[in-house]
Amino acid sequence: MKIYTLHKTQKLPISMETAWDFLSDPKNLKNITPDYMGFEILSGADRPMYEGQLIQYIVTPILGIKTKWVTEITHAKHLHYFVDEQRFGPYALWHHKHFIKEIEGGVEMEDIVDYKVPLGILGQLVHPFLVKPKLEEIFTYRTKKLEELFGVYTQKQSKS
Repeated sequence: MKIYTLHKTQKLPISMETAWDFLSDPKNLKNITPDYMGFEILSGADRPMYEGQLIQYIVTPILGIKTKWVTEITHAKHLHYFVDEQRFGPYALWHHKHFIKEIEGGVEMEDIVDYKVPLGILGQLVHPFLVKPKLEEIFTYRTKKLEELFGVYTQKQSKS
């Protein structure tokens, strides 16, 4: 059983509260997901995030095949982190940790996704040229959309 990890960080010139309010609202996922994914929330996004929350989506990850995806918010610490885990969907395992920390001039957001592809050895064979590039593409899109929405982080240089 091979478990893969995707690790991304991004800095934005916004407050912890702004970052948390945006990232912890499931309705905002559509804004930072490529249109071709056909992302649509079916249920569970009608109130602020809480542990135990189940959210149902429809996504079209590859070849125009619509897939139902159900995630559960398993951990949440206000203004710091939350974890969503797939309960039903395209992966054999999906465990996504979202961390937010305050830095000079804004916040640093960190995503750590541990995942396992389905279909055993066949899934592992297609991972390098299908699954991994698709995830990289989705997270690159997300980075660009967040920069469009909130601006680009520029670290202040101190003079000696």
